[in-house]
Amino acid sequence: MTLAPTTTPSRPSYFALAAWLVVTFAFAAIGAAGSAQAPSFYAQLVRPDWAPPAWLFGPVWTVLYALMGFAAWRSWSRAHEGRLPPALMYVLQLVLNSLWSWLFFAWHLGAMASLCIVLMWIAIVATMVLFARRERLAAILLVPYLAWVSFAGVLCYRIWQLNPGLLA
Repeated sequence: MTLAPTTTPSRPSYFALAAWLVVTFAFAAIGAAGSAQAPSFYAQLVRPDWAPPAWLFGPVWTVLYALMGFAAWRSWSRAHEGRLPPALMYVLQLVLNSLWSWLFFAWHLGAMASLCIVLMWIAIVATMVLFARRERLAAILLVPYLAWVSFAGVLCYRIWQLNPGLLA
């Protein structure tokens, strides 16, 4: 008798959940370091009428990072085979996410920040596809993140266009 490979989840590991949350929030902290002057810089910018207030970004990102870490854990907790490619793509989009904060808020590079957010969007979609192959819920948990980054991408581009002197 042979056993077929399983696609059922491995035993849930709360250590792995904690690890994915730590990894996710560590990248958030790297991005936050680049955003240290964000409130004052954001206040100086000409923004479209539909731009959210500065205070909204922190709570939104906190919820999104928690969902992201949970999604990564859900994907990781499935059968061991094939879990590395989705995990690597997830980390790539985290790197791009952190880099965007530095490009926009610390270095004031509007064009590069706009390009970075497009690449981040592509990486998020790729992560969702890879997560969906392992567990549908893991991909669904990233939908709010993709929606927010889509909005943020349009906002980033528009702010760059409105502020050529502040965002090279």
